[in-house]
This record gives sequence, C-alpha cells and structure tokens, in this order.
Amino acid sequence: PALDLKGLRLDFAEPDLKRFPCLALAYGALERGGAAPAMLNAADEVAVEAFLKGVIGFTGIHRVIAGVLDAVGERGVAEDVQDIVEADLAARKKAVDIIKATSEKRYFS
Repeated sequence: PALDLKGLRLDFAEPDLKRFPCLALAYGALERGGAAPAMLNAADEVAVEAFLKGVIGFTGIHRVIAGVLDAVGERGVAEDVQDIVEADLAARKKAVDIIKATSEKRYFS
C-alpha cells in the first residue's frame, strides 16, 4: 500500500555524536562558518571515494574530514563564489594528501 504521510508520527532523539562522528564534524563546520562547510563536503567526497575504492576503511572517512578541517583552522574565507571554489579545491588536495600519508600506515583501517 501507499505510504500515508498524514498519519505518520515521528519522534526524534538527540543524536549520538560519538557514534556518528561525521555529524559532529558537520555541526562544527557550521559553527565555524565561512568556507568550512564547503571544505567538509569536499573532504567527504574524496574520503568516500577512497573508501569505495578500498583505499581507506569506513572509519577513515571521518578522520580525513577532521584532518582537513583541522588544517583549515578557525575559519576559511567565503566572501564570494571564487573563495568557495578555491576552498573546495584546497580541501580536496589536503584530503588526498592525508589519505596518501596515512593509508600506508593502516591508520584508516
């Protein structure tokens, strides 16, 4: 049968940020503002691709993202679209560097 959304009731609980570390990183990027959310997204795309190719383990995804955000510092500049594009490219490069530097050590297993 079709899903009846009118009769649907949803209850939400506080998310477990230890169990879902990428969610905690997303909240942090939003708090930082600037280009941090765009950089988080770029790092996530690179990390997930590496995971799907078997280069890093699943738990390595949040480590790559955290490494990129740590490298950014408090706030990346985001005054215009060009700043976002540059931040995206820088985040992708940093994510690749982190993966290359650490995957050989099995840090991301």
